[in-house]
Amino acid sequence: MIEDMKKLKLYLERCSGCKRCELECVAEHSDSKSYVGAVLSQHEPITRIFVESFSEKPVPLVCRHCKDALCVSACMAGCMQKNPETGIVGNMGHEQKCVGCWMCIMACPYGVINPSFNGADNSGNGQGFDTAIKCDLCPGRNNPACADGCPNKVIEVVNIQENSM
Repeated sequence: MIEDMKKLKLYLERCSGCKRCELECVAEHSDSKSYVGAVLSQHEPITRIFVESFSEKPVPLVCRHCKDALCVSACMAGCMQKNPETGIVGNMGHEQKCVGCWMCIMACPYGVINPSFNGADNSGNGQGFDTAIKCDLCPGRNNPACADGCPNKVIEVVNIQENSM
């Protein structure tokens, strides 16, 4: 059972819409870990956080790593899972199970899961697509790249108790 887990807390009133969080995310998930390397990569950079405008106000959209994640229950292949130790919802380590039904995308109430069509077929599933892409809270880092790179400190990493979600 999860005792403490990381969550992203967003201060929407601070967001200027600069999309620096998107750039940081793309760079972090590129092989080079740099802006230039991400852009020059043979694969199209895919962000896991999105800044959209609602009533002309920028709003960052990112996975909430839900307690009862609809994307997990919708995934017929068992690719999308919730890590019992960290509470992170994702397909890390299960990419090869993805069959491309995209039920996880349709089930996500926040619209923050996207298909990867880089043509590299990194999933090994032989279907000509990679897999569903979503926030993974940047494994291997203390804080996600989007939080560290935001100049207005819109994104804060907080530890919460599972039963408080």
